[in-house]
Formats: sequence, structure tokens, C-alpha cells
Amino acid sequence: PTLAQAAPSLFHQARALVPGVLITAAIAGLAFAVRSLPGVAILSPLILSILIGMTVRNTVGSPAWARPGATFSMRRLLRLGIILLGLQLTFAQVQAVGVKGVAIIALGLVATFVVTTRLGKLFGVDAKLAELIAAGTSICGASAVIATNTVTRATDEDAAYAVACVTIFGSIAMAVYPLLAAPLGLDAHHYGLWAGASIHEIA
Repeated sequence: PTLAQAAPSLFHQARALVPGVLITAAIAGLAFAVRSLPGVAILSPLILSILIGMTVRNTVGSPAWARPGATFSMRRLLRLGIILLGLQLTFAQVQAVGVKGVAIIALGLVATFVVTTRLGKLFGVDAKLAELIAAGTSICGASAVIATNTVTRATDEDAAYAVACVTIFGSIAMAVYPLLAAPLGLDAHHYGLWAGASIHEIA
């Protein structure tokens, strides 16, 4: 079809996405606003968005008219955000980490992914879900889960569960790790290596 013939259909599809996109944007904005409250800053906007979304879903429900836009936000906009996040990393930053730092990152990533998938198999967790949790834990949290899901093709429920797991445990680690530095006798440099290599989303 010509552009003129396809335009009405494209406009209709775009209009169907608007309500869901606006709702997800509103939830994200609310998460950033809530994070400014005293005592809440320890939680990332991502986990706050998940909590707000869960609350809305389990109280008001998920209206059918919002689903196309919500799905578009999860599968398209989030992936675009992951790409833009990757573009922020420069070769100069990688060089500054040094060979030793890159080796620690690579070893930690591979070991965590392998151990997590093996534990998932041991505990009878679905293989696709175990892979998503392993990717989120070993790489960089929620964005890694969504990126990996383009390959594993797990269900949306599994992806949401994996995102919730890595975000919640990552947030707990960010709160607990600083308290462990002194008892473990770690100076600032070694604590930074430990935390950066093991807490996803902040490395």
C-alpha cells in the first residue's frame, strides 16, 4: 500500500498506544517523585515503579485499553533505553578500569551466570526464568533481563518476576553492603571493587 493508504492504519495504531504509554510514563514520574521523600531515596526509581505498578494492577486492575501502550513501553521503549544506556559507556572509561578490573568483571559475570542457572536447575526453576534471573544478577539488573528475554522468549510474567527479583535483592545489597565494609576490614578501594563487581545495576 502507498503511504497515503497506510496512514490511517498507522495513525489508529499509534493512537491505541497513547493511553498505555501515558500511564507507564505517569508511574515512572510518580516513582521519581516518591523517591524524593525522606527515607525513600535508598530505593531506585525502577523498584518504586514496579511496586506502584503492582499496586495499581492488584487494586484497580489493568484496563484493556492500556495494554497495547504498556506492552509497547516494555518491549520497545525499554529496549531503546538500554541502547542509550550502553552508548554512555566510552572506551576511555573501559581503559580506566584496567585489565585487572575487566578481568574481575568478566570472571564475576561468567561465574554468577553459570552458578545461578545451575542452582535454578537444581531447585526445579523453569530454565528460561533461571536464565533471566542469571542475566539480571550477573550483568546489570532489569535492563539485562529485558535484553536477554529477546533471546529466551520467556513469558511476560517470567520477565516481570526476574526483574522484581534482581531489583529487590540489588536494592537490599545496596543498603546492606556499606554496613559490612568495616566488619570485613575492607578499605575504600577494596570495598569499591567488591561492591562494584557484585551488586548489579551500580557496577
